[in-house]
Amino acid sequence: MTVFRRTAQALLSPLEQQLSVVLAEHLKMAANLNVSDSEKRAWDRSLPVLAHDLIEAGLGQVEMLVEYQLPLTSKRADVILAGVDRRTGGDAYVVVELKQWSHAEVWEDDQRRVLVQNMTGRPKLHPSLQAKGYSEYILDFLAVLADHPDALHAVAYLHNAARNDVADLYDVVEDNRTRLFTQTTRGAFVDYLRDRFAPAPGAPAADRLLASEVKPSKQLLKLAAEEIRNREQFTLLAEQRLAYEMVLHAVDKAKHQDLKTVVVITGGPGSGKSVIALSLLGELSRQGYSVLHATGSKSFTQTMRRYVAKGSSKTKAMFKYFNNFMEAEKNGLDVLICDEAHRIREVSANRYTSARLRTGRPQVDELIDAARVPVFLLDEHQVVRPGEMGTVDQIRDQAESKGLTVHHVSLDEQFRCGGSRKYEEWVLALLGLDGGVPTPWEGDDHFDVTLADSPYDLEAQLKTQQSQGYSARMTAGFCWPWSDPQKNHLDQPSTLISDVVIGEWARPWNVKGDRSIGDAPPSDLWATHEGGFGQVGCVYTAQGFEYDWNGVILGPDLIYRDGRLITVRAASKDPALRPKTVTDAQANRLIRNTYKVLLTRGMAGTILYSTDPETQTHLTNLLRPDR
Repeated sequence: MTVFRRTAQALLSPLEQQLSVVLAEHLKMAANLNVSDSEKRAWDRSLPVLAHDLIEAGLGQVEMLVEYQLPLTSKRADVILAGVDRRTGGDAYVVVELKQWSHAEVWEDDQRRVLVQNMTGRPKLHPSLQAKGYSEYILDFLAVLADHPDALHAVAYLHNAARNDVADLYDVVEDNRTRLFTQTTRGAFVDYLRDRFAPAPGAPAADRLLASEVKPSKQLLKLAAEEIRNREQFTLLAEQRLAYEMVLHAVDKAKHQDLKTVVVITGGPGSGKSVIALSLLGELSRQGYSVLHATGSKSFTQTMRRYVAKGSSKTKAMFKYFNNFMEAEKNGLDVLICDEAHRIREVSANRYTSARLRTGRPQVDELIDAARVPVFLLDEHQVVRPGEMGTVDQIRDQAESKGLTVHHVSLDEQFRCGGSRKYEEWVLALLGLDGGVPTPWEGDDHFDVTLADSPYDLEAQLKTQQSQGYSARMTAGFCWPWSDPQKNHLDQPSTLISDVVIGEWARPWNVKGDRSIGDAPPSDLWATHEGGFGQVGCVYTAQGFEYDWNGVILGPDLIYRDGRLITVRAASKDPALRPKTVTDAQANRLIRNTYKVLLTRGMAGTILYSTDPETQTHLTNLLRPDR
């Protein structure tokens, strides 16, 4: 883990010259951590304040872990103090959220969010809740703390603020493991540090924290049923928590002020959109609100019904499709949670829809009208089918045409895809989706990207990971036909046909329908059922799911020529890309978005292989520059 480590004594040397050297080193470290200029300036102002307080408390040997990266996410805690517990002699840690705010107040009587003077933009999450969320998340993931939850506490330190200028922020401090201090209460903060830590070296405790095994993440499907029926299971971080609180506040205003609000939550793969959706579904249903969850994905909805709602017809009924709201009563629901909202289509009607409902009404209009608080969670880079048009602009335009207020929360600063925002940005540049150009992969401590030499090698690497207890799947671009199962004699089950053929290697696509074929699960369960490994998944089956290790075969529809990746529409076997209904420009975008979805399913690592030799060489140059 890359983290800036110093004791207060080292950071604040009596010699001004030595101090400048240390600060220069810490600024160099900030550059390596991709820290913004504003964050670097905050370090310059906040770190010496914290170091001075430690020195005054007689705790100059306590370790300061600056910009500590939370496991399996790119979010960073400002500082974690590591030392020896004064009472027990064991390890002691304090998450410190440093704020330079001088004045802040509760936003619209919502104690969980605050408005900060001289800071534009949306309300900020209460700093104590932010610090508490970080500490709870760390407890969820680090094995070294599994049996010692009392070893980790949290503090929000507003070192530029007088107590009276942030007085109403104190009401939300909930327990003795989460504290709030200001410039006015600096003496109390110094006393808190003395009470928490012994005057002893903190390096051993810091070593144990940094070297701790990261426990497997709480899997969404295993805990979702408990989440909905009983109590909150997931720890929401920063922007996740802000989005969650934004929706709860909108629901409260709808109830007490008769005010309808639209909330849009955007984020890349693994940013926690579905965790937020399930957390909201559970909390709002427990509070007695009428709330439903809807998607445009059959695989995702069926999986939620099978795993989340298992054994409960009432819970199963909470999961709907976008086209279920054509005749919904206006504002008949309190909340409609539209997950995977990039799958919203132009209209809900299809060839099976009765003539009286073929009105041409936009599907997004139906969804907005269905609830007092419609919530849309989406990733605009995951539009992979013609007719899908769920975007922030589309939702905003439709809502504002009705005179409704739209609140937008972006999760783009945090990802659970192995904690690697760097990988997400590398994929966007590789595919030319952000205006950038492909660059060599520079590596990431939390996410592996490798190149397979053949489809045999790709499958073998995934099997190795699976044998070690990780989940693994292989996917491919839609460049091979997709046959129906071969029907055998009455006493023999049907078998899948190995359509994906690369040289002598051949494997079947995942099952098309909702019935198992031999050991292969139905298409809706391919990503989650243990029998799914033997087939190649397509984008329509993989979208919306995550697994630890992700193998991706780039087919002949995406190849490297003349210094860039180009799409070859003729190589695609996707029936949705028919020339009569999709332009070349649309097909180009959809193919690139398809690979963006496929490449970002892994939580621990991705293995790539291209069927095109020139493209394979290009990937080799990006992933194995030494060759």
